[in-house]
Amino acid sequence: MARYIGPVCKLCRREGGKLYLKGDRCYSRKCAVERRAYPPGQHGQSGTGKIKEYGVQLREKQKLRRIYGVRERQFRRYLAEAMRRRGVTGETLLQLLEFRLDNVVYRLGMASSRAQARELVSHGHFQVKGRKVNTASYLVRPGDVIEAKQASQNLPPIVESLEGAAGGRVPSWLNINAEKRRGTVDHAPTRDEIDTQVDETLIVEFYSRH
Repeated sequence: MARYIGPVCKLCRREGGKLYLKGDRCYSRKCAVERRAYPPGQHGQSGTGKIKEYGVQLREKQKLRRIYGVRERQFRRYLAEAMRRRGVTGETLLQLLEFRLDNVVYRLGMASSRAQARELVSHGHFQVKGRKVNTASYLVRPGDVIEAKQASQNLPPIVESLEGAAGGRVPSWLNINAEKRRGTVDHAPTRDEIDTQVDETLIVEFYSRH
């Protein structure tokens, strides 16, 4: 399945809440969810009636996929890996998604959205443990150091994002040195440290049907 390249605000409206796909716009009055709090399309305002259990699980799965910007096949691989590991499957799934390099760059405040972080990583602007990594899905580990390459440290998107994130949103499982454009993964995040507003148990139940 190809990556979605249409208006991302429609995805937020479809899922009935903010997915924070458009950076600072999501925190402003221009947010489409605040202006039009109903699904897109000609029948959006008429409502869809009561959603069955399968539909609720499907929407939760789609919501999580869209938040992290992963395709269905990728998502299934993350779930399979989460099921192989010890611990609660849903929480492990979220940890794997959080460990994606594009997500970590975004969480560190060096990009205004995961989409922007994905683009910066794929263009080779970041390195992990001193080695350039241009794969957005690369999974970091506790102890890893993520930093902008020397030649990329003054890129406008990185500088503007760090200035906008000053004193804000870096989670407790990460550390950021904004001046050096460098972040460190302290530990694997617990569920309480992941602010993604989804019910992961519904997602595990959805795939257990198949």
